[in-house]
Amino acid sequence: MAEQVKLLGSWLSPFSRRVELALKLKGVAYDYIDEDLANKSTLLLESNPVYKKIPVLIHKGNPIAESLIILEYIEDTWNGHPLLPMDLVERAQARFWAKFIDDKCLMAVWMSCWSEGEAQEKFMKEANENLTILEGALEGKKLFGGDAIGLVDIAANFLSSWAGVLQEIAGISLINEDKHPALWKWSQEFVSSDVVKECLPGREKLRARMLSRKEAILATKAPAY
Repeated sequence: MAEQVKLLGSWLSPFSRRVELALKLKGVAYDYIDEDLANKSTLLLESNPVYKKIPVLIHKGNPIAESLIILEYIEDTWNGHPLLPMDLVERAQARFWAKFIDDKCLMAVWMSCWSEGEAQEKFMKEANENLTILEGALEGKKLFGGDAIGLVDIAANFLSSWAGVLQEIAGISLINEDKHPALWKWSQEFVSSDVVKECLPGREKLRARMLSRKEAILATKAPAY
């Protein structure tokens, strides 16, 4: 029931969108609350007092925080579209790659788009190396989950949409058909899903927000006269 499930999130956050996608794939009705992260609600602060951040899933009054943990909870709680394979080894491997994405890929790609000079070169090198490693998890499959969207695909959602916008703004190219063909093909397959489209931010809206953020950062670096 919708009144039993609430999601505290942000339209801008790939971590929040992960949870939305998992709930939609499972067919779980939920109430979505878009948080103003500059003025966090009492509900968010009480639901996640340790980190005070989104996303938070509230099920029957019980809050669960951290997107990968929430995805596991959703898989364990509701039937329907499986997020993890049945085979125990394959389940462990999926968890490994989801954590690898968070620990090794996302920050490297993010910093490649927001840094400059030698720092940017360092992050781009790191991002390229880790993205190449991640491609190994595809093993010729069209999706990390095989023929259907799974945990790793959901964890990698940032690489399918947010990364493209950020690279465009930064004037760099990390994920393309030449450098990482398997990941590029995966991203095309992933975003072609109707349910995924429902859980991605509008490209122009996302671009406007990211461009505004970059301009604000550059303004703080402007020389004083």
